[in-house]
Formats: sequence, structure tokens, C-alpha cells
Amino acid sequence: MLSTYVPILGLFALAAVFALGSVAVAPYVGPRRFNRAKFDAYECGIEPVDQPLTGGRFPVKYYLTAMLFIIFDIEIVFLYPWAVHNEALGVFGLVEMVVFIVTVFIAYAYVWRRGGLEWD
Repeated sequence: MLSTYVPILGLFALAAVFALGSVAVAPYVGPRRFNRAKFDAYECGIEPVDQPLTGGRFPVKYYLTAMLFIIFDIEIVFLYPWAVHNEALGVFGLVEMVVFIVTVFIAYAYVWRRGGLEWD
């Protein structure tokens, strides 16, 4: 019974050795050319400037974009179990997935038409 978990434990041990080894070796093999530009914050090529928030609020567009990302991301997660058991589900599973994908596409088209994907 325990022998079935040995490959998984070996994989975790190999991942831990690789991660710790990479962190330990990096200071010795990495480049040592430091300059001011390397320590500056980088954000899309735009110089970061302090901008006070008006009243401590974020624009609503920020939250709408975040919610759209979460919704579409969760919908895509539902594709994974279908892909794993595709043959076992047969034609019924195929029809259900086509209906699901069409529904997601309609929601995507609706959001696109309403301008929800445009960042102003």
C-alpha cells in the first residue's frame, strides 16, 4: 500500500532539492552587475508615479475586470473533468459540453458588445 506513494514522494523530494538548490546556487552563478535601473520598479514600461486615490476608492472598472476574469477562469476549469472523461461520457457529454461552450461564448460576446473588455 505504501509503495504506491513512493513515486509521488520521490517527485516532491526532487522538486524540493531542485528549488532549494536553485536558490542556493543563484548568488554564485548569477550576474553581479548592479545599477539603479535594476532596483527601480518596473510596470509596463511606464515610470511609476504616486497618484493619490480620490477618497480611497478604486474605479469600478477595476472590479468589473477582476470579476470577469474570475468568472471566465472558473468556467474554463469545468472543461478539465470533461476532457479527462471524454470517452466515458459519450455523445451526451459532447452535447452538454457544446451547450456549455456556446453559453460561455454568448456571455463573452455580450460582455464584449457592452464594452466590458475595454480598459479606459
